[in-house]
Amino acid sequence: MPSPHGGVLQDLIKRDASIKEDLLKEVPQLQSIVLTGRQLCDLELILNGGFSPLTGFLTEKDYRSVVDDLRLASGDVWSIPITLDVSKTEASKFRVGERVVLRDLRNDTALSILTIEDIYEPDKNVEAKKVFRGDPEHPAVKYLLDVAGDVYIGGSLQALQLPTHYDYTALRKTPAQLRSEFESRNWDRVVAFQTRNPMHRAHRELTVRAARANLANVLIHPVVGLTKPGDIDHHTRVKVYQEIIKKYPNGMAQLSLLPLAMRMAGDREAVWHAIIRKNYGASHFIVGRDHAGPGKNSAGVDFYGPYDAQELVEKYKDELDIQVVPFRMVTYLPDEDRYAPIDTVKEGTRTLNISGTELRKRLRDGTHIPEWFSYPEIVKILRESNPPRPKQGFTLYLTGLPNSGVDALANALVATFNQFEGARHITLLDGKNVNESALPFVAHELTRSGAGVIIADPTKAASAAEIDSIRKEVSKAGSFIVISLTTPLNQVSQHDRKGYYSTSRKDVDNYIFPEDAEIKIDLAKEGAIVGIQKVVLYLEEQGFFQF
Repeated sequence: MPSPHGGVLQDLIKRDASIKEDLLKEVPQLQSIVLTGRQLCDLELILNGGFSPLTGFLTEKDYRSVVDDLRLASGDVWSIPITLDVSKTEASKFRVGERVVLRDLRNDTALSILTIEDIYEPDKNVEAKKVFRGDPEHPAVKYLLDVAGDVYIGGSLQALQLPTHYDYTALRKTPAQLRSEFESRNWDRVVAFQTRNPMHRAHRELTVRAARANLANVLIHPVVGLTKPGDIDHHTRVKVYQEIIKKYPNGMAQLSLLPLAMRMAGDREAVWHAIIRKNYGASHFIVGRDHAGPGKNSAGVDFYGPYDAQELVEKYKDELDIQVVPFRMVTYLPDEDRYAPIDTVKEGTRTLNISGTELRKRLRDGTHIPEWFSYPEIVKILRESNPPRPKQGFTLYLTGLPNSGVDALANALVATFNQFEGARHITLLDGKNVNESALPFVAHELTRSGAGVIIADPTKAASAAEIDSIRKEVSKAGSFIVISLTTPLNQVSQHDRKGYYSTSRKDVDNYIFPEDAEIKIDLAKEGAIVGIQKVVLYLEEQGFFQF
Protein backbone atom coordinates (compact mmCIF):
# COMPACT_ATOMS: atom_id res chain seq x y z
CA MET A 1 0.00 0.00 0.00
CA PRO A 2 1.49 3.37 -0.97
CA SER A 3 2.22 6.07 1.57
CA PRO A 4 -0.14 9.07 1.56
CA HIS A 5 0.83 11.98 -0.66
CA GLY A 6 3.48 14.00 1.17
CA GLY A 7 4.32 11.04 3.41
CA VAL A 8 1.71 11.56 6.15
CA LEU A 9 -2.07 11.12 6.12
CA GLN A 10 -3.30 14.49 7.35
CA ASP A 11 -6.30 13.21 9.31
CA LEU A 12 -7.17 16.44 11.13
CA ILE A 13 -10.12 14.88 12.93
CA LYS A 14 -7.79 12.41 14.63
CA ARG A 15 -5.02 14.99 15.08
CA ASP A 16 -7.25 17.52 16.86
CA ALA A 17 -9.44 15.13 18.86
CA SER A 18 -7.56 15.86 22.09
CA ILE A 19 -8.21 19.63 21.85
CA LYS A 20 -11.74 19.48 20.45
CA GLU A 21 -13.40 20.59 23.71
CA ASP A 22 -11.12 23.62 23.94
CA LEU A 23 -11.86 24.51 20.32
CA LEU A 24 -15.61 24.26 20.91
CA LYS A 25 -15.34 26.70 23.83
CA GLU A 26 -13.67 29.16 21.49
CA VAL A 27 -16.38 28.99 18.82
CA PRO A 28 -18.95 31.42 20.34
CA GLN A 29 -16.39 34.24 20.44
CA LEU A 30 -15.37 33.94 16.77
CA GLN A 31 -16.78 35.27 13.52
CA SER A 32 -18.05 32.69 11.03
CA ILE A 33 -18.00 31.91 7.34
CA VAL A 34 -20.86 29.78 6.01
CA LEU A 35 -19.43 27.47 3.36
CA THR A 36 -20.77 26.97 -0.15
CA GLY A 37 -21.52 23.48 -1.45
CA ARG A 38 -18.15 23.25 -3.17
CA GLN A 39 -16.27 24.55 -0.12
CA LEU A 40 -18.08 22.03 2.08
CA CYS A 41 -16.85 19.15 -0.10
CA ASP A 42 -13.32 20.56 -0.09
CA LEU A 43 -13.34 21.00 3.67
CA GLU A 44 -14.45 17.41 4.28
CA LEU A 45 -11.55 16.08 2.21
CA ILE A 46 -9.05 18.36 3.96
CA LEU A 47 -10.29 17.27 7.38
CA ASN A 48 -10.36 13.53 6.64
CA GLY A 49 -6.98 13.45 4.87
CA GLY A 50 -8.28 12.87 1.35
CA PHE A 51 -6.46 16.04 0.28
CA SER A 52 -3.18 15.20 2.04
CA PRO A 53 -0.75 16.92 2.31
CA LEU A 54 -3.11 19.93 2.62
CA THR A 55 -4.02 21.06 6.15
CA GLY A 56 -5.98 24.13 5.10
CA PHE A 57 -7.06 26.35 2.23
CA LEU A 58 -4.25 27.57 -0.01
CA THR A 59 -2.32 30.70 0.83
CA GLU A 60 -1.35 32.98 -2.05
CA LYS A 61 2.14 31.47 -2.28
CA ASP A 62 0.74 27.94 -2.59
CA TYR A 63 -2.06 29.09 -4.88
CA ARG A 64 0.28 30.75 -7.36
CA SER A 65 2.58 27.73 -7.33
CA VAL A 66 -0.31 25.36 -8.05
CA VAL A 67 -1.70 27.54 -10.84
CA ASP A 68 1.68 28.08 -12.49
CA ASP A 69 3.57 24.86 -11.80
CA LEU A 70 1.14 22.17 -10.54
CA ARG A 71 3.01 22.11 -7.23
CA LEU A 72 2.62 23.37 -3.72
CA ALA A 73 5.30 25.73 -2.44
CA SER A 74 6.77 22.69 -0.64
CA GLY A 75 7.43 21.07 -4.03
CA ASP A 76 4.76 18.37 -3.72
CA VAL A 77 2.73 17.81 -6.90
CA TRP A 78 -0.75 19.35 -6.59
CA SER A 79 -2.78 20.31 -9.63
CA ILE A 80 -6.07 21.96 -8.51
CA PRO A 81 -6.31 25.17 -6.39
CA ILE A 82 -8.25 24.47 -3.18
CA THR A 83 -9.37 27.94 -2.18
CA LEU A 84 -11.80 29.56 0.24
CA ASP A 85 -13.43 32.21 -1.93
CA VAL A 86 -15.56 35.00 -0.45
CA SER A 87 -16.96 38.31 -1.66
CA LYS A 88 -15.04 41.54 -1.17
CA THR A 89 -17.67 42.66 1.34
CA GLU A 90 -17.26 39.51 3.42
CA ALA A 91 -13.47 39.60 3.15
CA SER A 92 -13.41 43.13 4.60
CA LYS A 93 -14.68 41.74 7.91
CA PHE A 94 -11.53 39.70 8.50
CA ARG A 95 -7.82 40.29 9.08
CA VAL A 96 -4.69 38.16 8.90
CA GLY A 97 -4.12 36.31 12.18
CA GLU A 98 -7.82 36.14 13.01
CA ARG A 99 -9.48 32.81 13.81
CA VAL A 100 -12.75 32.12 12.02
CA VAL A 101 -15.34 29.36 12.35
CA LEU A 102 -16.29 27.51 9.15
CA ARG A 103 -19.92 26.41 9.18
CA ASP A 104 -22.07 23.93 7.24
CA LEU A 105 -24.53 25.77 4.97
CA ARG A 106 -27.14 23.04 5.56
CA ASN A 107 -27.46 23.24 9.34
CA ASP A 108 -25.03 25.97 10.52
CA THR A 109 -22.91 23.39 12.36
CA ALA A 110 -19.38 24.54 13.27
CA LEU A 111 -17.01 22.18 11.44
CA SER A 112 -13.59 23.76 11.75
CA ILE A 113 -11.63 26.80 12.88
CA LEU A 114 -9.48 28.56 10.28
CA THR A 115 -6.47 30.65 11.32
CA ILE A 116 -6.19 33.25 8.57
CA GLU A 117 -2.69 33.47 7.12
CA ASP A 118 -3.52 35.27 3.89
CA ILE A 119 -6.26 37.40 2.29
CA TYR A 120 -5.64 37.97 -1.41
CA GLU A 121 -7.30 38.75 -4.72
CA PRO A 122 -6.47 36.21 -7.44
CA ASP A 123 -6.21 36.95 -11.13
CA LYS A 124 -9.17 34.83 -12.15
CA ASN A 125 -8.43 35.12 -15.85
CA VAL A 126 -5.00 33.62 -15.30
CA GLU A 127 -6.50 30.84 -13.17
CA ALA A 128 -9.14 30.16 -15.82
CA LYS A 129 -6.54 29.94 -18.58
CA LYS A 130 -3.83 27.95 -16.79
CA VAL A 131 -5.99 25.56 -14.76
CA PHE A 132 -9.01 25.13 -17.06
CA ARG A 133 -7.57 26.27 -20.44
CA GLY A 134 -9.70 29.40 -20.54
CA ASP A 135 -12.71 28.44 -22.65
CA PRO A 136 -15.56 30.63 -21.30
CA GLU A 137 -18.00 27.74 -21.78
CA HIS A 138 -16.03 25.41 -19.49
CA PRO A 139 -18.23 24.80 -16.41
CA ALA A 140 -15.35 25.51 -14.02
CA VAL A 141 -14.54 28.77 -15.80
CA LYS A 142 -18.20 29.79 -15.59
CA TYR A 143 -18.20 29.00 -11.88
CA LEU A 144 -14.92 30.83 -11.32
CA LEU A 145 -15.97 34.01 -13.12
CA ASP A 146 -19.71 34.10 -12.38
CA VAL A 147 -20.16 32.41 -8.99
CA ALA A 148 -16.94 32.28 -6.94
CA GLY A 149 -16.03 35.19 -4.68
CA ASP A 150 -13.35 37.65 -5.79
CA VAL A 151 -11.19 37.26 -2.67
CA TYR A 152 -9.45 34.13 -1.39
CA ILE A 153 -8.71 33.46 2.27
CA GLY A 154 -5.85 31.08 3.00
CA GLY A 155 -4.86 29.46 6.26
CA SER A 156 -4.56 26.33 8.37
CA LEU A 157 -7.49 24.42 9.85
CA GLN A 158 -8.28 22.81 13.17
CA ALA A 159 -10.99 20.17 13.05
CA LEU A 160 -14.22 20.07 15.03
CA GLN A 161 -16.14 17.47 13.05
CA LEU A 162 -16.83 16.19 9.56
CA PRO A 163 -20.01 17.27 7.77
CA THR A 164 -22.93 15.06 8.74
CA HIS A 165 -24.46 12.85 6.05
CA TYR A 166 -27.72 10.97 6.42
CA ASP A 167 -27.53 8.89 3.25
CA TYR A 168 -25.38 5.82 2.59
CA THR A 169 -23.41 6.37 5.79
CA ALA A 170 -21.93 2.87 5.74
CA LEU A 171 -20.40 3.58 2.32
CA ARG A 172 -18.77 6.91 3.20
CA LYS A 173 -15.34 5.64 4.24
CA THR A 174 -12.55 8.02 5.20
CA PRO A 175 -9.01 7.39 3.95
CA ALA A 176 -8.01 6.03 7.36
CA GLN A 177 -10.98 3.65 7.41
CA LEU A 178 -10.36 2.33 3.89
CA ARG A 179 -6.65 1.90 4.53
CA SER A 180 -7.45 -0.04 7.70
CA GLU A 181 -9.91 -2.28 5.87
CA PHE A 182 -7.46 -2.93 3.03
CA GLU A 183 -4.78 -3.85 5.56
CA SER A 184 -7.08 -6.21 7.47
CA ARG A 185 -7.96 -7.99 4.20
CA ASN A 186 -4.34 -8.06 3.02
CA TRP A 187 -5.24 -5.95 -0.02
CA ASP A 188 -1.78 -4.65 -0.86
CA ARG A 189 -2.65 -3.85 -4.47
CA VAL A 190 -5.87 -1.97 -5.17
CA VAL A 191 -7.08 -0.59 -8.51
CA ALA A 192 -9.28 2.47 -7.99
CA PHE A 193 -12.04 3.29 -10.49
CA GLN A 194 -13.34 6.85 -10.65
CA THR A 195 -16.83 7.50 -12.01
CA ARG A 196 -19.62 10.05 -11.95
CA ASN A 197 -21.95 7.98 -14.15
CA PRO A 198 -23.98 4.79 -13.72
CA MET A 199 -22.02 1.60 -14.33
CA HIS A 200 -22.98 -1.13 -16.76
CA ARG A 201 -21.59 -4.52 -17.82
CA ALA A 202 -18.72 -2.98 -19.81
CA HIS A 203 -17.51 -1.07 -16.73
CA ARG A 204 -17.61 -4.22 -14.66
CA GLU A 205 -15.67 -6.05 -17.38
CA LEU A 206 -12.91 -3.46 -17.74
CA THR A 207 -12.39 -3.12 -13.96
CA VAL A 208 -12.21 -6.90 -13.51
CA ARG A 209 -9.69 -7.11 -16.35
CA ALA A 210 -7.63 -4.29 -14.80
CA ALA A 211 -7.62 -6.05 -11.45
CA ARG A 212 -6.58 -9.40 -12.88
CA ALA A 213 -3.87 -7.87 -15.06
CA ASN A 214 -2.35 -6.17 -12.02
CA LEU A 215 -3.03 -8.97 -9.48
CA ALA A 216 -5.10 -6.48 -7.51
CA ASN A 217 -8.48 -5.87 -5.94
CA VAL A 218 -10.93 -3.20 -7.07
CA LEU A 219 -12.09 -0.02 -5.33
CA ILE A 220 -15.21 1.41 -6.95
CA HIS A 221 -14.87 5.03 -5.81
CA PRO A 222 -17.64 7.17 -7.35
CA VAL A 223 -18.01 10.89 -6.75
CA VAL A 224 -21.08 11.90 -4.73
CA GLY A 225 -20.20 15.53 -4.10
CA LEU A 226 -20.60 17.99 -6.99
CA THR A 227 -20.24 16.78 -10.57
CA LYS A 228 -21.05 18.18 -14.01
CA PRO A 229 -24.38 20.03 -14.28
CA GLY A 230 -26.90 17.68 -15.84
CA ASP A 231 -25.35 14.49 -14.46
CA ILE A 232 -27.62 11.80 -13.02
CA ASP A 233 -28.26 12.43 -9.32
CA HIS A 234 -26.06 10.57 -6.86
CA HIS A 235 -28.95 8.71 -5.22
CA THR A 236 -29.78 6.96 -8.49
CA ARG A 237 -26.12 6.27 -9.17
CA VAL A 238 -25.42 4.84 -5.71
CA LYS A 239 -28.35 2.44 -6.07
CA VAL A 240 -26.77 1.31 -9.35
CA TYR A 241 -23.35 0.89 -7.72
CA GLN A 242 -24.89 -1.15 -4.91
CA GLU A 243 -26.28 -3.55 -7.49
CA ILE A 244 -23.23 -3.83 -9.72
CA ILE A 245 -20.86 -4.49 -6.82
CA LYS A 246 -22.78 -7.78 -6.35
CA LYS A 247 -21.72 -8.85 -9.86
CA TYR A 248 -17.99 -8.96 -9.04
CA PRO A 249 -16.28 -12.18 -8.01
CA ASN A 250 -16.64 -12.68 -4.27
CA GLY A 251 -14.00 -10.75 -2.32
CA MET A 252 -12.63 -8.87 -5.35
CA ALA A 253 -14.23 -5.41 -5.05
CA GLN A 254 -15.33 -2.80 -2.55
CA LEU A 255 -17.59 0.23 -2.97
CA SER A 256 -16.88 3.51 -1.19
CA LEU A 257 -18.25 7.00 -1.89
CA LEU A 258 -16.09 10.08 -2.41
CA PRO A 259 -17.48 13.51 -1.32
CA LEU A 260 -15.55 15.37 -4.00
CA ALA A 261 -16.57 18.58 -5.79
CA MET A 262 -15.32 17.90 -9.30
CA ARG A 263 -13.99 20.76 -11.44
CA MET A 264 -14.12 18.81 -14.73
CA ALA A 265 -10.53 19.94 -15.27
CA GLY A 266 -9.43 17.14 -17.58
CA ASP A 267 -5.71 16.38 -17.33
CA ARG A 268 -5.13 18.44 -14.17
CA GLU A 269 -8.12 16.78 -12.55
CA ALA A 270 -6.79 13.33 -13.41
CA VAL A 271 -3.57 14.09 -11.49
CA TRP A 272 -5.69 15.33 -8.58
CA HIS A 273 -7.85 12.19 -8.68
CA ALA A 274 -4.75 9.99 -8.62
CA ILE A 275 -3.42 11.81 -5.54
CA ILE A 276 -6.76 11.44 -3.76
CA ARG A 277 -6.98 7.72 -4.55
CA LYS A 278 -3.43 7.20 -3.30
CA ASN A 279 -4.45 8.87 -0.04
CA TYR A 280 -7.34 6.42 0.19
CA GLY A 281 -4.93 3.50 -0.13
CA ALA A 282 -5.07 2.62 -3.85
CA SER A 283 -1.88 1.46 -5.57
CA HIS A 284 -3.31 1.68 -9.10
CA PHE A 285 -5.66 4.16 -10.75
CA ILE A 286 -7.66 3.76 -13.94
CA VAL A 287 -7.40 6.89 -16.07
CA GLY A 288 -10.08 7.04 -18.72
CA ARG A 289 -10.27 8.50 -22.18
CA ASP A 290 -11.06 12.22 -21.78
CA HIS A 291 -10.89 11.66 -18.02
CA ALA A 292 -12.92 14.28 -16.08
CA GLY A 293 -13.49 16.30 -19.22
CA PRO A 294 -16.77 18.21 -19.69
CA GLY A 295 -17.12 17.15 -23.33
CA LYS A 296 -17.44 19.74 -26.09
CA ASN A 297 -18.26 23.42 -26.21
CA SER A 298 -21.12 24.87 -28.26
CA ALA A 299 -18.93 24.90 -31.36
CA GLY A 300 -18.38 21.15 -31.06
CA VAL A 301 -14.75 21.51 -29.97
CA ASP A 302 -13.46 19.21 -27.22
CA PHE A 303 -12.31 21.00 -24.07
CA TYR A 304 -9.52 18.39 -23.76
CA GLY A 305 -7.83 15.89 -26.00
CA PRO A 306 -8.81 12.23 -25.53
CA TYR A 307 -5.46 11.22 -24.03
CA ASP A 308 -4.37 14.47 -22.32
CA ALA A 309 -5.24 13.09 -18.90
CA GLN A 310 -3.32 9.84 -19.35
CA GLU A 311 -0.27 11.71 -20.60
CA LEU A 312 -0.17 14.20 -17.72
CA VAL A 313 -0.60 11.51 -15.05
CA GLU A 314 2.10 9.48 -16.75
CA LYS A 315 4.40 12.53 -16.63
CA TYR A 316 4.12 12.72 -12.85
CA LYS A 317 3.76 9.00 -12.11
CA ASP A 318 7.09 8.65 -10.28
CA GLU A 319 6.26 11.49 -7.90
CA LEU A 320 2.67 10.37 -7.50
CA ASP A 321 3.78 6.84 -6.55
CA ILE A 322 0.64 5.32 -8.00
CA GLN A 323 0.47 3.06 -11.04
CA VAL A 324 -1.53 4.42 -13.96
CA VAL A 325 -3.87 1.91 -15.61
CA PRO A 326 -5.04 3.23 -19.01
CA PHE A 327 -8.76 2.75 -19.61
CA ARG A 328 -9.19 -0.01 -22.21
CA MET A 329 -12.43 0.33 -24.15
CA VAL A 330 -14.31 -2.97 -24.37
CA THR A 331 -17.02 -4.01 -26.78
CA TYR A 332 -19.58 -6.81 -26.85
CA LEU A 333 -19.11 -9.76 -29.23
CA PRO A 334 -22.64 -11.18 -29.73
CA ASP A 335 -21.50 -14.32 -31.57
CA GLU A 336 -19.33 -15.26 -28.57
CA ASP A 337 -21.51 -13.69 -25.84
CA ARG A 338 -18.59 -11.91 -24.22
CA TYR A 339 -16.82 -8.58 -23.91
CA ALA A 340 -13.32 -7.99 -25.26
CA PRO A 341 -10.93 -5.03 -25.42
CA ILE A 342 -11.70 -3.20 -28.63
CA ASP A 343 -8.02 -3.18 -29.66
CA THR A 344 -7.94 -7.00 -29.64
CA VAL A 345 -10.99 -7.56 -31.86
CA LYS A 346 -10.16 -8.90 -35.32
CA GLU A 347 -11.35 -6.94 -38.32
CA GLY A 348 -14.74 -8.16 -39.52
CA THR A 349 -15.86 -9.43 -36.11
CA ARG A 350 -19.45 -8.47 -35.32
CA THR A 351 -19.67 -6.12 -32.33
CA LEU A 352 -22.45 -4.32 -30.46
CA ASN A 353 -22.43 -1.18 -28.36
CA ILE A 354 -24.91 1.35 -27.01
CA SER A 355 -23.71 4.93 -26.67
CA GLY A 356 -24.68 7.22 -23.82
CA THR A 357 -26.90 9.17 -26.21
CA GLU A 358 -28.63 5.99 -27.36
CA LEU A 359 -29.11 4.83 -23.76
CA ARG A 360 -30.73 8.12 -22.79
CA LYS A 361 -33.02 7.85 -25.84
CA ARG A 362 -34.07 4.32 -24.89
CA LEU A 363 -34.79 5.42 -21.33
CA ARG A 364 -36.76 8.41 -22.60
CA ASP A 365 -38.73 6.35 -25.13
CA GLY A 366 -39.17 3.30 -22.90
CA THR A 367 -37.61 1.04 -25.54
CA HIS A 368 -35.74 -2.17 -24.74
CA ILE A 369 -32.27 -2.13 -23.15
CA PRO A 370 -30.65 -5.54 -23.72
CA GLU A 371 -29.10 -7.61 -20.95
CA TRP A 372 -25.78 -7.81 -22.76
CA PHE A 373 -25.47 -4.07 -22.17
CA SER A 374 -26.67 -3.75 -18.58
CA TYR A 375 -28.08 -5.87 -15.80
CA PRO A 376 -31.90 -5.90 -15.43
CA GLU A 377 -31.62 -4.66 -11.82
CA ILE A 378 -29.70 -1.60 -13.01
CA VAL A 379 -32.07 -0.88 -15.89
CA LYS A 380 -34.97 -1.00 -13.42
CA ILE A 381 -33.29 1.62 -11.20
CA LEU A 382 -32.55 3.89 -14.16
CA ARG A 383 -36.12 3.60 -15.45
CA GLU A 384 -37.50 4.55 -12.03
CA SER A 385 -35.53 7.80 -12.03
CA ASN A 386 -35.76 8.36 -15.80
CA PRO A 387 -39.36 7.50 -16.70
CA PRO A 388 -40.35 7.36 -20.39
CA ARG A 389 -41.81 10.48 -21.99
CA PRO A 390 -45.50 9.61 -21.34
CA LYS A 391 -44.73 9.68 -17.61
CA GLN A 392 -42.41 12.70 -17.61
CA GLY A 393 -43.47 16.14 -16.49
CA PHE A 394 -43.32 19.22 -18.67
CA THR A 395 -43.87 22.96 -18.39
CA LEU A 396 -45.68 25.05 -20.99
CA TYR A 397 -44.88 28.75 -20.74
CA LEU A 398 -47.52 30.89 -22.46
CA THR A 399 -46.30 34.34 -23.37
CA GLY A 400 -47.82 37.22 -25.29
CA LEU A 401 -49.17 40.72 -24.96
CA PRO A 402 -52.06 41.33 -22.54
CA ASN A 403 -55.41 40.49 -24.21
CA SER A 404 -53.72 38.06 -26.62
CA GLY A 405 -55.60 35.14 -25.07
CA VAL A 406 -53.00 33.73 -22.70
CA ASP A 407 -55.62 33.01 -20.03
CA ALA A 408 -58.19 31.64 -22.47
CA LEU A 409 -55.73 29.22 -24.07
CA ALA A 410 -54.35 28.15 -20.70
CA ASN A 411 -57.78 27.21 -19.36
CA ALA A 412 -58.66 25.46 -22.60
CA LEU A 413 -55.45 23.40 -22.40
CA VAL A 414 -56.13 22.40 -18.78
CA ALA A 415 -59.58 21.11 -19.76
CA THR A 416 -58.21 19.35 -22.84
CA PHE A 417 -55.31 17.63 -21.05
CA ASN A 418 -57.47 16.47 -18.15
CA GLN A 419 -59.71 14.47 -20.48
CA PHE A 420 -56.79 12.36 -21.69
CA GLU A 421 -56.15 8.98 -20.13
CA GLY A 422 -53.18 8.70 -17.78
CA ALA A 423 -52.17 9.78 -14.31
CA ARG A 424 -50.35 13.03 -15.16
CA HIS A 425 -51.59 15.87 -12.98
CA ILE A 426 -52.16 19.20 -14.75
CA THR A 427 -51.46 22.43 -12.84
CA LEU A 428 -52.11 26.01 -13.94
CA LEU A 429 -49.88 28.73 -12.48
CA ASP A 430 -51.60 31.95 -13.49
CA GLY A 431 -49.75 34.64 -11.57
CA LYS A 432 -52.31 34.64 -8.75
CA ASN A 433 -51.77 31.31 -7.02
CA VAL A 434 -47.95 31.43 -6.75
CA ASN A 435 -45.67 34.32 -5.83
CA GLU A 436 -43.58 35.38 -8.84
CA SER A 437 -40.27 34.83 -7.00
CA ALA A 438 -41.30 31.26 -6.14
CA LEU A 439 -42.54 30.43 -9.63
CA PRO A 440 -39.33 28.84 -11.01
CA PHE A 441 -38.95 26.58 -7.96
CA VAL A 442 -42.61 25.53 -7.90
CA ALA A 443 -42.63 24.77 -11.63
CA HIS A 444 -39.36 22.83 -11.26
CA GLU A 445 -40.73 20.66 -8.44
CA LEU A 446 -44.03 19.98 -10.19
CA THR A 447 -42.27 19.09 -13.43
CA ARG A 448 -39.85 16.82 -11.58
CA SER A 449 -42.80 14.98 -10.00
CA GLY A 450 -44.27 14.24 -13.43
CA ALA A 451 -46.95 16.94 -13.60
CA GLY A 452 -47.94 18.97 -16.63
CA VAL A 453 -47.45 22.63 -15.70
CA ILE A 454 -48.95 25.56 -17.54
CA ILE A 455 -47.52 28.99 -16.67
CA ALA A 456 -49.82 31.72 -17.93
CA ASP A 457 -50.00 35.23 -16.50
CA PRO A 458 -52.35 37.24 -18.77
CA THR A 459 -51.50 40.55 -17.10
CA LYS A 460 -47.86 40.85 -18.13
CA ALA A 461 -45.65 40.79 -21.20
CA ALA A 462 -42.66 38.74 -20.06
CA SER A 463 -39.17 39.73 -21.16
CA ALA A 464 -36.70 37.27 -22.65
CA ALA A 465 -34.65 37.48 -19.43
CA GLU A 466 -37.68 36.54 -17.31
CA ILE A 467 -38.47 33.56 -19.51
CA ASP A 468 -34.84 32.43 -19.55
CA SER A 469 -34.57 32.56 -15.74
CA ILE A 470 -37.56 30.23 -15.41
CA ARG A 471 -36.34 28.03 -18.27
CA LYS A 472 -32.96 27.64 -16.58
CA GLU A 473 -34.52 26.29 -13.38
CA VAL A 474 -37.32 24.18 -14.87
CA SER A 475 -35.07 22.57 -17.50
CA LYS A 476 -33.15 20.86 -14.72
CA ALA A 477 -36.29 18.82 -14.04
CA GLY A 478 -37.78 18.32 -17.49
CA SER A 479 -38.93 19.93 -20.71
CA PHE A 480 -39.65 23.66 -20.85
CA ILE A 481 -41.79 24.61 -23.85
CA VAL A 482 -42.50 28.20 -24.84
CA ILE A 483 -45.82 28.96 -26.55
CA SER A 484 -45.83 32.41 -28.10
CA LEU A 485 -49.19 34.07 -28.70
CA THR A 486 -48.35 36.33 -31.60
CA THR A 487 -51.42 38.56 -31.94
CA PRO A 488 -49.94 42.03 -32.54
CA LEU A 489 -50.33 45.13 -30.38
CA ASN A 490 -52.71 46.99 -32.71
CA GLN A 491 -55.24 44.16 -32.35
CA VAL A 492 -54.94 43.27 -28.65
CA SER A 493 -55.28 46.94 -27.63
CA GLN A 494 -58.52 47.53 -29.56
CA HIS A 495 -60.84 45.84 -27.08
CA ASP A 496 -59.13 46.61 -23.77
CA ARG A 497 -61.98 45.96 -21.35
CA LYS A 498 -59.58 45.31 -18.44
CA GLY A 499 -57.59 48.49 -18.97
CA TYR A 500 -54.22 46.90 -19.69
CA TYR A 501 -53.39 49.68 -22.14
CA SER A 502 -54.94 52.64 -20.33
CA THR A 503 -51.44 53.90 -19.45
CA SER A 504 -48.02 53.43 -20.98
CA ARG A 505 -46.33 50.21 -19.86
CA LYS A 506 -42.62 49.47 -20.06
CA ASP A 507 -43.12 45.70 -20.39
CA VAL A 508 -45.48 46.21 -23.34
CA ASP A 509 -43.31 48.84 -25.01
CA ASN A 510 -40.24 46.58 -24.79
CA TYR A 511 -41.96 43.28 -25.57
CA ILE A 512 -40.40 41.14 -28.28
CA PHE A 513 -42.12 37.99 -29.48
CA PRO A 514 -39.68 35.11 -28.78
CA GLU A 515 -38.29 33.83 -32.07
CA ASP A 516 -37.18 30.54 -30.54
CA ALA A 517 -40.61 29.59 -29.19
CA GLU A 518 -41.43 25.94 -29.81
CA ILE A 519 -45.05 26.79 -30.72
CA LYS A 520 -46.45 30.02 -32.20
CA ILE A 521 -50.18 30.78 -32.23
CA ASP A 522 -52.21 33.82 -33.30
CA LEU A 523 -55.54 33.21 -31.60
CA ALA A 524 -57.14 36.18 -33.34
CA LYS A 525 -56.51 34.53 -36.72
CA GLU A 526 -56.48 30.81 -35.93
CA GLY A 527 -58.89 30.48 -33.02
CA ALA A 528 -58.69 28.40 -29.85
CA ILE A 529 -59.40 25.02 -31.49
CA VAL A 530 -56.46 25.31 -33.87
CA GLY A 531 -54.30 26.61 -31.02
CA ILE A 532 -55.14 23.59 -28.88
CA GLN A 533 -54.47 21.24 -31.80
CA LYS A 534 -51.02 22.77 -32.34
CA VAL A 535 -50.08 22.22 -28.71
CA VAL A 536 -51.48 18.68 -28.48
CA LEU A 537 -49.83 17.61 -31.74
CA TYR A 538 -46.49 19.02 -30.59
CA LEU A 539 -46.71 17.19 -27.24
CA GLU A 540 -47.71 13.97 -29.03
CA GLU A 541 -44.79 14.34 -31.42
CA GLN A 542 -42.45 14.77 -28.45
CA GLY A 543 -43.88 11.64 -26.82
CA PHE A 544 -45.65 13.20 -23.82
CA PHE A 545 -49.04 11.92 -24.97
CA GLN A 546 -49.79 8.64 -26.74
CA PHE A 547 -53.13 8.20 -28.48
